[in-house]
Amino acid sequence: MPMLNARALKALFRTCHPLPSLAITAMFAALVVRAAPHGLGPGAAVPAVLLGELSIGWSNDYFDADRDRLAGRLDKPVAAGQISRRTVLAAAIVAVVASLVLAFSINRAVGTIDGVQMLAGWFYNAGLKATPLSGFAYAVGFGLIPQFATATAPGVPAARPSVLLAAALLGVGGHLANALPDLEADRIAGVRGLPNILAERFSVRMVRSAALVLLVGATGFLALAGTPWLWAGFGLCAAVAWWGMGEFGRKPFYAALAIAGIDVAVFVFGGVPLS
Repeated sequence: MPMLNARALKALFRTCHPLPSLAITAMFAALVVRAAPHGLGPGAAVPAVLLGELSIGWSNDYFDADRDRLAGRLDKPVAAGQISRRTVLAAAIVAVVASLVLAFSINRAVGTIDGVQMLAGWFYNAGLKATPLSGFAYAVGFGLIPQFATATAPGVPAARPSVLLAAALLGVGGHLANALPDLEADRIAGVRGLPNILAERFSVRMVRSAALVLLVGATGFLALAGTPWLWAGFGLCAAVAWWGMGEFGRKPFYAALAIAGIDVAVFVFGGVPLS
């Protein structure tokens, strides 16, 4: 990868989708510290996750470059000509390799899970998002977050099935929420992912309602444990979902990130076991 000037570095940073990358990394970090507060886990796992998220963000703009140009997406650095596709791809590949090196330095399980999560993100960006299986990538990527965290602990304990299911539901709900602002543009471009199919066969309201049910339902599923922290988190998630799902633009996606953050906080501060 050639040396980059300040303008190109800024464009590369914007191309990695910094807000979701940092938000998801923070969630991973909180769960990893909770699962394995001592030893190599947190020190190597957190940068491994960040690098993996960066690689997924960069691969997204690499694969979408032609479509973004046709759509006139001048807010996308690659489409605007501020940085080349080759540079973005090179950065993504370097990030993948570095992420795997760090993850496998902890143990084989963490490295394998890290690889599967990155594969899910790359496959989604490479074309899975335009198919009815688009939600599968989110279910895998988010569903494995608790197992990634517990795998950093000595003995590699398994995450509770209920926690894995709740994380997968949260991922699919986030996928639907994230797609809401782009449904019309995706329709014109011929994208037929899960959110687009729901919108065409039913309505945009159906997509919004499904996202709401999945996002709040994931927290409600965890709240069945009955602790006060979980019920408080459930109520707060419901309020955030009501606030975010009634709007278009990026608000539904921000609401989804907030709900995921609330769920992580419940685990960290509420004494809810991951394994």
